[in-house]
Amino acid sequence: MNIDQAENNPHSNENLHLAKLSYYDILDTPAENAFDQLTQLAAAIFEVPHAGICFQASEKIFIKSQIGSSFPDESVFYVSAPFITPDGFDIGQIYAAGDQPKAATEKQLSMLKLLADMVIEKLESRIAIRKALRAYDDRLHVLVHDLKNPMTTISLQSELLGRIPGIDERASLIAEKINTQSKRMIDNLEGLLSSARKEAHSFKPKKTKVDLKELIEEVKFNLDLALKQKNQTVLIDIEAPLEIFGDADKLKVIFSQLLDNAIKFSPKGKETKISHQTVENEVTIAIKDNGVGLTEYDLDKIFLKFATLTAVPTDHENTYGLGLITVNALVDIHKGKLWVESEGKDSGTTFFVTLPIK
Repeated sequence: MNIDQAENNPHSNENLHLAKLSYYDILDTPAENAFDQLTQLAAAIFEVPHAGICFQASEKIFIKSQIGSSFPDESVFYVSAPFITPDGFDIGQIYAAGDQPKAATEKQLSMLKLLADMVIEKLESRIAIRKALRAYDDRLHVLVHDLKNPMTTISLQSELLGRIPGIDERASLIAEKINTQSKRMIDNLEGLLSSARKEAHSFKPKKTKVDLKELIEEVKFNLDLALKQKNQTVLIDIEAPLEIFGDADKLKVIFSQLLDNAIKFSPKGKETKISHQTVENEVTIAIKDNGVGLTEYDLDKIFLKFATLTAVPTDHENTYGLGLITVNALVDIHKGKLWVESEGKDSGTTFFVTLPIK
């Protein structure tokens, strides 16, 4: 017996499915204690000896937690609940199985579905935290890199100052001290940058020519199921091409989070419009929804970590208080600007992202 999935079928594109599993970083990884606890609960709910949590990629199954047999006999007693991601991918299941025939109650099946939702909640919250930490680490290292350049200039200038013929002894001593301290700071900054370079996740934006219209179209496509589930539409009013130099991966995170927010905080059937304006060497992207809007209190707090806002998702979607923090850090890395406007409650919200073209 399988718990029925949502009416809207998940994306069938296998490449997107594999990308989603890689996104959650759960392929070929060790079992986790938190998953074991959920497996134990599944076995206890149905009072059976077999239970497990597994994820599937193509023909390969990755078992993350297991009680009893790896392949229980589905012909005797078997129930499962799928792991459906917020954007509609079926990436695995939590199951319970027994060696004796029995009937599952609706209450038991509902509880198993709640356990499946808890698995997705755990994966989503973990990714949100990782994104925020990486974005802030990246921003810190970019700032350190930028600080190193003027310190190098100070070091060279102080050294030259100390070599001026006929300079007074006191001035020479001050120049020497400035040179020594600035070199020490440069060494410390270089140490921080060296540690950052050793990480697999590079802190420097990998800037290439990016067509923002094409990139935002891809972001919209990846959120297609979420839009269908709420009968929402997205109008992209951007001329093609709209090219800038930026880090495509980081830009995708920025616009994915902002469009995801527009979906979550807008009622069913609403439209979100994405437009742009180009002035000199800057392009500004505006994402305007027709959702719940923001109060003055919300506008003051919205970019603070874990801020409690009056605005809430319209379909009880989960939020983690880190999405806009991540966006803000990634926009900053691009030397851009992020701000938000709203005329108040139930009046919609517009997020603006200004990015340098070069």
